[in-house]
Amino acid sequence: MTKSNKFSPEVRERAVRMVQEHRGDFPSLWAAIDSIAPKIGCVPQTLNEWVKKAEVDSGLRVGTTTSEA
Repeated sequence: MTKSNKFSPEVRERAVRMVQEHRGDFPSLWAAIDSIAPKIGCVPQTLNEWVKKAEVDSGLRVGTTTSEA
């Protein structure tokens, strides 16, 4: 069974950008993610994974980047 990509890369990038832009409006990163996820139609855990991957790709978090994978 393969995992389908319900969300386009553009939607993912926009969602991550929304979290980054509004992070300061919430008491925690999770609160921002929890608020924004339903607005784009995904669960908070999914958006959290996208945010973490974006942080790795930009060098803000340690891990394997998308281009290395």
